[in-house]
Amino acid sequence: MSINILLVEDDDVAAEAVVRSLRKHALNVPVTLAQDGLEALEILRHQHPQQHIEKPYLVLLDLNMPRMNGFEFMQEVRADSSLHESVIFVLTTSDNEQDRARAYDKNIAGYMVKSAMGPNFNKLATLLDNYRNAVKLPGE
Repeated sequence: MSINILLVEDDDVAAEAVVRSLRKHALNVPVTLAQDGLEALEILRHQHPQQHIEKPYLVLLDLNMPRMNGFEFMQEVRADSSLHESVIFVLTTSDNEQDRARAYDKNIAGYMVKSAMGPNFNKLATLLDNYRNAVKLPGE
């Protein structure tokens, strides 16, 4: 299955590490980068001047970002009838139980702590490869 990934991450080093890991594991998936929740919403709503993403897609979302954080982004997505079915995985440095519970309350597909993803995000790449081969996403 072909899938597009919207990576919402304000840390350029972390974003590059994720992209490099996906390519290293031969996941030839288009990755669109957004610096924060506001930019991600513009991309999803096709309001961004340079970037867009097509279905099927999934979102890899950091929680701690400037302008619009991950929780605010999830609130907007779930309230938007054209975006509410978006598949969102949280990818964060926070291992806080309250953050995890709050994120799952927004119907995320999974909560991943960056430090537990293994060297070079190996576990993330493996998960996404298996996920795209096992599920049918909205828009397929």
